[in-house]
This record gives sequence, structure tokens and C-alpha cells, in this order.
Amino acid sequence: MSKFLSDVEGHLLLAATREEGRTAAERFTAPLHWLTDTQRAEVERRFEAEYLSLARDSWQRTSTRAGRLREEYEARYHELRRRLLAGCLLGCAGLVAVLVVWLLPLLRP
Repeated sequence: MSKFLSDVEGHLLLAATREEGRTAAERFTAPLHWLTDTQRAEVERRFEAEYLSLARDSWQRTSTRAGRLREEYEARYHELRRRLLAGCLLGCAGLVAVLVVWLLPLLRP
């Protein structure tokens, strides 16, 4: 189900980006009154394609960076868990040692 939701989200993101590209292309060509309709359509098509290409590149860089950050954070998390476990074990060992030293004289007849 997660894969399906990811695919749907990806399609929606792509559709939204295409629409943004079309809107940006129309704004770009609006002041270019000397263009014929065919030329305007071609410029808008190329602008939209470039916009989408730049967005994909940006998404790829973001995804790559997110993967690296996840690896770094997971490594740090595991290191901190090991240190916490070692600290707890050391604290328990110290507590047992203190109890033995404190109770040992009380147990001797």
C-alpha cells in the first residue's frame, strides 16, 4: 500500500510541477507579442520541458542528500544507543559493587 501511495504522490507532484511549468511558460511568453502562435507554443513547450527537467534534477539531488543524511543519522543513533547501553551496564555494575561492599559486613556473623 505504501508503494501505491508513493506512486500516487509522485504523479500528483509531477502533475503540479507540469502545471507550474505551463504557467511560468505562459508568463514568460506573454510580453513577446511578435511571436506567432506556433512559435509561442514551441517556446512554451520548451520552457515547460526545461522547467520539468530542472525540477527533476532538484528532486534527485534532494533525494540523494536525504539518503546520505538518513545514513548519517542512523549511524549516530546506533552509536548513541550503544553508549547508553554501556553506561547503563556500567551503572548497574557499580550499583552491585556498592551493594556488595555495603552488605558484606552486615552478612558476616
